[in-house]
Amino acid sequence: MNWVLAYWEEIEAGRATVSKRVQKQYQRLVEEIRNPGKYVFDEAKANKPIEFIEAFCKHSKGEWAGQPVLLEMFQKAYIAALFGFIDSGTGLRRYRESLFYVARKNGKSTMLAGIAAYMMVADGEGGAEVYSTATKRDQARILFDETHNMIKQSPDLSKHIKKRKSDLYFPLTMSKFQPLGKNSNTLDGLNAHCVIMDELHGVTDRNLYEVMKQSQSARRQPLLIMITTAGTVRECIFDDMYAYAVNVVDGKFQDDSFLPILYELDEREEWTDTAMWEKANPGLGTIKKRDDLSRKVEKAKNSPNDISGVLTKDFNVRDTIASAWLTFDDINNEDTFDISRFKNCYAIGGADLSITTDLTAATLLMMDKETQQRFVHQMYWLPRASFEKRVQMDKIPYDKWLQKGLLRLCNGNSINYADVTAWFLEMVNEHGITPLWVYYDSYSAKYWVEEMEQHGFKMERCIQGAKTLSLPMQMMGADLQAKRINYNNNPILKWCLTNTGIQTDRNGNIVPVKNQAAKMRIDGMASMLDAYVGLFEHYEEFVRAL
Repeated sequence: MNWVLAYWEEIEAGRATVSKRVQKQYQRLVEEIRNPGKYVFDEAKANKPIEFIEAFCKHSKGEWAGQPVLLEMFQKAYIAALFGFIDSGTGLRRYRESLFYVARKNGKSTMLAGIAAYMMVADGEGGAEVYSTATKRDQARILFDETHNMIKQSPDLSKHIKKRKSDLYFPLTMSKFQPLGKNSNTLDGLNAHCVIMDELHGVTDRNLYEVMKQSQSARRQPLLIMITTAGTVRECIFDDMYAYAVNVVDGKFQDDSFLPILYELDEREEWTDTAMWEKANPGLGTIKKRDDLSRKVEKAKNSPNDISGVLTKDFNVRDTIASAWLTFDDINNEDTFDISRFKNCYAIGGADLSITTDLTAATLLMMDKETQQRFVHQMYWLPRASFEKRVQMDKIPYDKWLQKGLLRLCNGNSINYADVTAWFLEMVNEHGITPLWVYYDSYSAKYWVEEMEQHGFKMERCIQGAKTLSLPMQMMGADLQAKRINYNNNPILKWCLTNTGIQTDRNGNIVPVKNQAAKMRIDGMASMLDAYVGLFEHYEEFVRAL
């Protein structure tokens, strides 16, 4: 039985409702099966793990405890695709990495536990090391315990697999399965055959992914599986992997070794349409109870505080936390522009200065006179002396942003404001972009303002209170929602925007506040808001100058 083709027939006939990207991915897989090239589909290899799971693995919980695991078609199709495509030259597995994105309560733990048992026992790898990983060991143990319980329920598996102090051990091939939740800096020396990262949205330590990926380098056909629902913490490893998966599905990136399967709503509004629920919940009606989901949706409709949780966990809609200023959909804009477009143009500047802890951010706000579209170009700074420690301790990808040229380092252990001045001069002298005004938060800015004025910049103090910020912030929020702000898909600014909450006074005036942990910065948003204060105060004058 070819489960990929069978599932595709269900999708084509409309009997399986899936997201556009799931449909696109399976259509591509079917075309590759029917027109093989470098990779061919081996039905026997595709069905081997499915047959293993259904023959030997038993449910350990609830109404099905003790009964054989019978996989749903969407699970069989995924496993068949993952294991069935092989390199026609080497005979080795094509896929080395996969992101399986599915809403909660769709049988992912059962499927993962079965795959983990198979990779330890039956994949033909001597001394196989299988790991479940998470930021915390307790989270990593969820999958491990599920696998252990599944094995205990199975007379055939329990006869051959031993439970040791920290792992499950298969003596015949000297293979093991172990949960890992330690700090990623202590994981060097592993030789992983299979790594399963459950709930990727909660993994804030990017190094964990990098270390586990590197640990597989000595294996001939390793497998790294990431399974997750959506989350609310932006610009972590989940956002990177999701964006990569989207680009692979959409054909923007070619990666023959990466399999993305993304069960999600195509539009946020679909969460109230029962006919669309299956897009994020392929196990709805069989594994996941429709009545339970209906109750959650009805409750969320009448309780706004519950909406974010339902959207992210039950429908895989990426969002910010409930207290955020804007939703992720409001913030997200993947449009880009070439800075050379604005050569010899005017702009409005904004700057949010720090000394050691926060980011320092500078903004140039440009505008198209005809369309009124706003364009934002930014730069960020951190002290060099504490940079590596910040990357390790905060688990924020400052190093990745530095490599992309989105962030710069100041020598020493504090911010050198002369570096900020140098950037504004660089924008004028090299790019021909002249800020008519530079709005700044007056905190610790005295000497910097004097230096900027000596270079001819017109500096405007921006008082950080509701009287000054409320209307510009509301205007900026409306422009973000309307996609009128093209910020070049800058991940730092996007991250800062998602970290922003609001404080409202009794008159309805708002000011920005951090709505997450202290390390989750909002400085890029604050810098852009300072520029928006300038746009608000000088709009007519600015338009005339364009």
